[in-house]
Amino acid sequence: MQAQTTTVAKKTIRQRVVAMRDALSIRERSQQSGAITAHLLALPAFAQAQTVAAYASFKSELDTDEFLKAVLQQGKRLLLPRIDPERRELSFFLVSSLGDSFLAGPWGIREPDPARCVEADMSEIDFMLVPGVAFTRRCERLGYGGGFYDAAIGNTRDDAAKVAAAFDVQIVDALPVELHDRRVELVVTQGAFFSAE
Repeated sequence: MQAQTTTVAKKTIRQRVVAMRDALSIRERSQQSGAITAHLLALPAFAQAQTVAAYASFKSELDTDEFLKAVLQQGKRLLLPRIDPERRELSFFLVSSLGDSFLAGPWGIREPDPARCVEADMSEIDFMLVPGVAFTRRCERLGYGGGFYDAAIGNTRDDAAKVAAAFDVQIVDALPVELHDRRVELVVTQGAFFSAE
């Protein structure tokens, strides 16, 4: 019964936060994405990273395109995920250019083309940009419900930085947290930084 209640609570929060995110105008999302990207690029953990795992944004998410371009422009190795729905896990691929490296994944999310990109080992990741729907100020995270990133966070090195970027409207006071739910170390918004420490 408890698990069912938690599932319903998570679904309700997802719907509410996504609706608020969707309600942001294109201009607001663009301006806020720019500010957040600048914050991310200024992080010491990002500066020190040689291999950066990130994701191609989808729908009303923070626009990650400028971040992805900056990773490549700074000569860092960029890894992007492919979803394996049957195994319910992510595989990360080395992407050397953004122009022709993508295919549409299971939900229309841009994913690396395995014919053009080589699969990488997750142990190589120094900095992981983690997506999510909602976050608390304690860096608890609510994803989209597949558990892909909970597993991915657990499969990265302990010393790899796990950072989430979100709009201010995605910060909530509390989330229902289960044993398998993984926190990030830092949440960056256009107006604040929240640390798990």
